[in-house]
Amino acid sequence: MSEVLLQKVLSVIQASPHSSAALGLYALVSTLKMEKGGYLYRLRKLRELDTDHRQLAYGLMELMARGDNLGDDWDVAVQAMDEAVRGG
Repeated sequence: MSEVLLQKVLSVIQASPHSSAALGLYALVSTLKMEKGGYLYRLRKLRELDTDHRQLAYGLMELMARGDNLGDDWDVAVQAMDEAVRGG
């Protein structure tokens, strides 16, 4: 499941790296890398996402709750997201 979710999020980001949806999801992914920082993410930012993108955000939060925001799959997906946002 985590690979499918990460691929969906990556697809949104790659399709339009500077769109509101892409940047909102990217911000969430970025905060989910910072356990020591308490995963700070302004929940009101979820209002800026449409229903489908909010579902992706909830899925990312579930990955974090299960501890699946670590490891190779996560790192590879985050690196691709970083490249898309920086290069897009």
